[in-house]
Amino acid sequence: MKEKLIRVGTAYVPVRDPNLSAKWYAENLGAEINYQDEDKAIMNLANQSFFLVKAEQNESANFTDYKGNERFSLTFEVDGIDTLYNLHEEFKSLGIQTGEIEDRGHAGENFVFCDPDGNKFDVWSELSPSFKKMRASYYEEV
Repeated sequence: MKEKLIRVGTAYVPVRDPNLSAKWYAENLGAEINYQDEDKAIMNLANQSFFLVKAEQNESANFTDYKGNERFSLTFEVDGIDTLYNLHEEFKSLGIQTGEIEDRGHAGENFVFCDPDGNKFDVWSELSPSFKKMRASYYEEV
């Protein structure tokens, strides 16, 4: 089956204060801020556009699964297990709310972290095959 949707271009993340959140994302996650106003901040992060949108108090991108567990809606990928462990330690040293590294029974390992608004994000130690291929061809050209 031929893919109809090629990639996710933008993720929207609810936050209380877009300016404070943009600063946090830039300082802690290395995001590049492209635009800010009182309602939103637009940033580049992990080869994707993120809109940090001013939302009502207690809103988050999290959801509750059928077992009653609060879950994340996005997983970031890093290149390898060593990178995952190093990032985990870095996040903890920065005071970012960071869960334990987990083996979930599939390739690689994961951990969950939260932004200051309580939005949960997952980090996985495996790059997707299509991204690895794209990345390899980019570095061959450079």
